[in-house]
Amino acid sequence: MRCPEGATITARELNRATLGRQLLLGREPLGAPDALRRVVAVQAQHAASPYLALWNRLADFDPADLDAAFAERKLVKATLMRFTLHVVHPDDHPAMHSAMQPTLRSRMGDPRFARSGLSAAEADALVPDLLAFLAKPRVTAEVEEWFAARIELPPKGAWWALRTFAPVLHAPTGDTWSFGQRPAYVAAGAQATPYDRERSDDALTTLVLRYLAGFGPASAADVAQFALVQRARARTAVAALGDSLERLTGPDGTELFDVPSGLRPLADTPAPPRLMAMWDSVLLAHADRGRVIPPDYRPLVTRSNGDVLPTLLVDGQVAGVWRPVDGGIEATAFHRLPAEVWAGLAAEAEALTALLADREPTVYRRFRHWWAALPSAEVRVLPG
Repeated sequence: MRCPEGATITARELNRATLGRQLLLGREPLGAPDALRRVVAVQAQHAASPYLALWNRLADFDPADLDAAFAERKLVKATLMRFTLHVVHPDDHPAMHSAMQPTLRSRMGDPRFARSGLSAAEADALVPDLLAFLAKPRVTAEVEEWFAARIELPPKGAWWALRTFAPVLHAPTGDTWSFGQRPAYVAAGAQATPYDRERSDDALTTLVLRYLAGFGPASAADVAQFALVQRARARTAVAALGDSLERLTGPDGTELFDVPSGLRPLADTPAPPRLMAMWDSVLLAHADRGRVIPPDYRPLVTRSNGDVLPTLLVDGQVAGVWRPVDGGIEATAFHRLPAEVWAGLAAEAEALTALLADREPTVYRRFRHWWAALPSAEVRVLPG
């Protein structure tokens, strides 16, 4: 069942709608490319996170399947929404990249780009030749050498900006999680086209539809947060979709939008416990993070520098954080949890430990310093 158009939707119904669309109400028997079409995008700032994101969402997930999807370009990794790395389906990448151009091109207003001595027009003129050079994967040193032969000043700022707004992908490097510490880059395959704001705005309406399908119902402010675009631009894109969108009233009176027939489970639909990846998209996709993160816990899991810690998801809400330790997974709960929840988390920890054993048993180790100041109601080591 679902609430009718025009109705008020409760906070818990919003939570369940997002979890259902994000495949977090039950693991689905899908392959990785089909899953990305469903969930729209997964955050990929840490190379392990797309693997853990899909492990949380897919039945019988095999990391080798995701390796193959990257190698065969059935999934791609690129700088897109919020200036951050995302994994998306290749069919979605062109519209997403075009929609994000006004945001991504703002890098050319940064002093780091200015030090390259290039104007925006000169940077644009380099793009066709750059994409030809990136017909095969190249590491940063190779690209900077290419730039050095074409511009007089140090090339770092030029490459920093162009790899953001040009149609460039991260190429798999064959490391533990397909991508390693020494990134490689490859052209997305699209021809270089002149920047066109009208084309970008048209593409943003496509991105809005994809976003609502994966994270809705949502407001225009949520669209702006997800993509990191100006709120006025998000409002214009939503308005352009007109009557093709359903309208609802949120729990605080905010107007929300949705795709027709978008999944809206009942409020009492069970939400199983999960051990979420760092920067999981479900934690970052809305202006009001309270849909999934209780307000008091947001500063605990979202650190001052933007790191978003790996979290415990209990009944659809963040309830704490986790990290690998000797003997299993250490779970830190911010409030006391019932025995049946701990049993569910223990089962998840056992499965996660097995997944990590063949890849990186101490995943996210370099973020351990954040735990020193975290409060806790309960801390347990869940055996692997």
